[in-house]
Amino acid sequence: MKKLTIITIIAAAIIAQSCTKVNENVYDKYTADQFFADPKGPDIALASVYARMPQFGGGDNGYYDTNNMCTDEQVVPHRVSGDWGPENAYLYTRAWTPALGQINTTWNACYNSIYLANLAVEQLEKANAPAAKLAEVKVLRAWFYYLLIDDFGDVPFYTDNNITTAQLKTQTRTQIFNWIVGELTANADLLPETKGGVFYGRFNKWAAYTFLAKVYLNAGVYTGTTKWAECLAACTKVASGGYTLHPGTASTSSPLGNRYFELFGDVCPDDETILAIWLKRNVIGNNVLALRSVNGPNGIAMFGFAGWNGTIVPEETYNKYASDDIRRKQFLIGPQPGGVTYTPKVTSLINPGAGITEGVRGVKFYPVAPNDGSGSSNDFPIYRYADVLLMIAECNVRLGNAAAAKPFIDQVRVRAGLSPLAANPTLDNIYDERGFELNWEGHRRQDMIRFGTFTLGHGLVPAVDSHWQLFPIPTAAMNANPNLKQNPGY
Repeated sequence: MKKLTIITIIAAAIIAQSCTKVNENVYDKYTADQFFADPKGPDIALASVYARMPQFGGGDNGYYDTNNMCTDEQVVPHRVSGDWGPENAYLYTRAWTPALGQINTTWNACYNSIYLANLAVEQLEKANAPAAKLAEVKVLRAWFYYLLIDDFGDVPFYTDNNITTAQLKTQTRTQIFNWIVGELTANADLLPETKGGVFYGRFNKWAAYTFLAKVYLNAGVYTGTTKWAECLAACTKVASGGYTLHPGTASTSSPLGNRYFELFGDVCPDDETILAIWLKRNVIGNNVLALRSVNGPNGIAMFGFAGWNGTIVPEETYNKYASDDIRRKQFLIGPQPGGVTYTPKVTSLINPGAGITEGVRGVKFYPVAPNDGSGSSNDFPIYRYADVLLMIAECNVRLGNAAAAKPFIDQVRVRAGLSPLAANPTLDNIYDERGFELNWEGHRRQDMIRFGTFTLGHGLVPAVDSHWQLFPIPTAAMNANPNLKQNPGY
């Protein structure tokens, strides 16, 4: 039922643009100010921006792959069968170039979304729309800029679409960081506190403060000045919103045997989920993550459709999970339905490539029915309360109060079927726990950079220098705007 809210809003946006029936209200005779001043108008303006969100979670060859294939969590290797090109393996081995398609897609996705957000802000301001609606789209616009500075550093910045390429100037990462913080602190408290229902998949007050916490968490990377106390304060605000961890009890109704995996199903439960990307198979986005990972016959036996035999989980990442950790159930290794046996070791990623059944597979987002060979409707969590608890733990340790951190990391561990830590947590404990809990959810690149591990060698990945912590400005963008300056090292 929760998904119907967003479907209705998006459908309304489409109808407003294409309706030709004359026995209804004739919206094309309204001025823009009249239309967006109507109670339904702001939701339609917001829907046009939220409709861009699916490209940032669960999809193929875009933002998700750019930011996840470069971590120690996953990679799509070239196969000895000739399947899959080397592009995602280039991301994994830090061998990308400014011409790589996924990087260009990421850049375009962010700027297309910013253009629509700017338009929505302009429309709602002219119509004197309710403050909460205007605050929501401003927070959403800030989120797209946050993704940009996280990936690219200094980037072109504009909040008015009436600008030419020649007028489009780059601002520093620090300048845009400060603007993002200003937008969030000015608008977060204007947002409703409603959880789920009409605010499923939308920024409410708690999602905005979680976003602010994420910005502060990585402030040292973005600006050179850490903001641990500020991050802790934002997390504390979120903790007052009444969120809890979803149960981690056994469940025969779960294909992976535990209620924990309901967090990654058709609708993310709002006891723990703070913000999710709403997906509807072949309507608005597709979640391809599990289908893309499993082998063809294995996919047919499990899901009813052939798997793509793509994504694998590096052996060293799989081996770090304790055998009694319920989160280990997301991985497939050894004999599987369909007569397939997955072996953990991968000896080559590009030339000649991985064997057909080499590599641990991941089904955290086990496809919900109905699904097809293109993907499924599993929603994608952007922010969960478990992440907030781990941010609280990290900030306390970094501020010299490890004893205060222990209850927060222990909550996450105990839910996963593990014992509490025997001693106060170290930063290594928190780094590992974030990897165990948030695997495949889009946080690992940030975590690896913040903890200083991103440039280190691991598995088949060589050690590299620090310039790889930023992606290059895409070649197509450089060609289109002579004002752009390429990031160092590219």
